[in-house]
Amino acid sequence: MNKHRTLFRIGLGHWTGLLLWALTATAAMADNPIAIAIHGGAGTIRQSDLSSAQEASIRADLEAAVKAGYAILEAGGSSTDAVLKAITLLEDSPNFNAGKGAVLNQEGNVELDASIMRGQDRNAGAIAGVFGVKNPILLAHKVMTDSEHVLLSGQGAETFARLRGIQFENADYFKTPYRIEQLKQLQASGQARTTPADGYPHAWFSTVGTVALDKRGSLAAGTSTGGTANKRWGRIGDSPIVGAGTYADDRYCAVSATGHGEFFIRAAVAHDICARVAYQQLTIQQAVEQVIKQDMVKMGGDGGVIAMAPNGELTMTFNTAGMYRAAIDTAGQLTVAIYADEQTR
Repeated sequence: MNKHRTLFRIGLGHWTGLLLWALTATAAMADNPIAIAIHGGAGTIRQSDLSSAQEASIRADLEAAVKAGYAILEAGGSSTDAVLKAITLLEDSPNFNAGKGAVLNQEGNVELDASIMRGQDRNAGAIAGVFGVKNPILLAHKVMTDSEHVLLSGQGAETFARLRGIQFENADYFKTPYRIEQLKQLQASGQARTTPADGYPHAWFSTVGTVALDKRGSLAAGTSTGGTANKRWGRIGDSPIVGAGTYADDRYCAVSATGHGEFFIRAAVAHDICARVAYQQLTIQQAVEQVIKQDMVKMGGDGGVIAMAPNGELTMTFNTAGMYRAAIDTAGQLTVAIYADEQTR
């Protein structure tokens, strides 16, 4: 009888301990702040370049995407899931250079790049130069979760996508009237890669990205793009390059970049920002200011980043005339902005 009582007490103590651990873990998770920020590209974005209808549509898409990502965080979902949700919505919009609204290459086709990184274990996945993938960020995520690789490209990435059930669309799905006209103007003007044609001053640096912090204190970052209009030779920019266009480390920061990709690759911008936080004990704002507004300016690289610290501090910083951006901070405050003179962190 005493033996059975002893075993019962041990068992009761075990389950009581588990219950207390679960309650403590849940309370700790609830205490962690949540936040999310998104961007839709940086560049020479002036109010005179956008009609009131275009501006309203862009702002509405930014707000919808950031709110959808935040809803996942509020419900206790992971930062990775929040990043995926926000970016897929931006990829589905014709207003941004990613997915459906992507720019056309020299042959008049869409080549898509994307990457995602999880700060908890620094696992990452990326794809480059793929055709027909409806949501490139979902394919990048599959590379991270369903393969031993980090970066897949071209036909190999497309084969992997079909094996993993990723949705494809035909070429016409991606070719919006705006991008078709943009390519015509670029080719007519003889501007092969770097300088947008008249009437399209804000189009070139377009990229979409998200950084998020969940209730578990885990960060994630993702970036997706169609690259540069009229690009050739299989050009790939910084968006699918982990450490250049995307980086996340729970100890220091999460970053998604948009801009002149060649410069962002050469400067390893996303990783450099996190490294300055780690090794120089800078705040996320200080690190971003040094990289984007000092180093990149000296190099001649235009663009910007969204970045977030482990405590939810966030910044949306750029060295251009504007950046499509939105955020919901740790206080639950929503910000949606386009131009440089709008008040954002």
